[in-house]
Amino acid sequence: MSFLAIDIGNTRLKWALYASPQPGAVLVQHGAVFLENIDRLAETEWAQLPTPHSMLGCNVAGDSVRRRVEEQLELWDLETRWIVSSSHAGGISNGYDHPGRLGTDRFVAQIGARSLLQRRGQHRPLLVVMVGTAVTVDAVDAEGHFLGGLILPGHGIMLRALEGGTAGLRVPTGEVSEFPTNTSDALTSGGTYAITGAIERMHRHLQRRTGQQPLCLMTGGAGWKVAPALELEHELHESLIFDGILALQAQRLAL
Repeated sequence: MSFLAIDIGNTRLKWALYASPQPGAVLVQHGAVFLENIDRLAETEWAQLPTPHSMLGCNVAGDSVRRRVEEQLELWDLETRWIVSSSHAGGISNGYDHPGRLGTDRFVAQIGARSLLQRRGQHRPLLVVMVGTAVTVDAVDAEGHFLGGLILPGHGIMLRALEGGTAGLRVPTGEVSEFPTNTSDALTSGGTYAITGAIERMHRHLQRRTGQQPLCLMTGGAGWKVAPALELEHELHESLIFDGILALQAQRLAL
């Protein structure tokens, strides 16, 4: 009963083949490609994979990219299924004003975070942070209600905005420092502290709202850059979206 999970982000497509469609399943193989290279998946990374029994995907890159991926999935005789944000799924109650407009990646990451907490037998609020092209900081209470969240630019967007609007700032990436003394470190530190500051502010909001200490779970391709500068309890998990996809597929099969 092998299962293929696909996460199409703004920059890359990430995929993972699991031995079964359930949380905690054994990871068989995985990989990632930039979106400009997805048209070769069937003849490269997927060519030698054993045929999956089913698949489920999360896509935030638009319909044209989804169709290109579906063309590659014709390698196998698979029903292609894609997640759509809804008012309730996977133990998450979606409190967005218009639930269907919540980014699918945010919704699925929340489901993955809650699934992880439930497997541990823990009951506490969650701060779900994704650090990629953009950064999202989402608050979930201990009962699984998504209360709301923040969206802000990732490091790359911040630096490009500064380069485009200010003369003389095209400099190499520097290090994070409490008191930067050169432009490279000032840019890197400024971007990092902007992100960690937003995370820490939302953490305080959530703690006040729930009266409990939230657990911060961080994911995304650039999470490792931000995590060392975050001054609150947190865990870095690369697979929160895949965890959410597995939880949703298991829920579907159980119905």
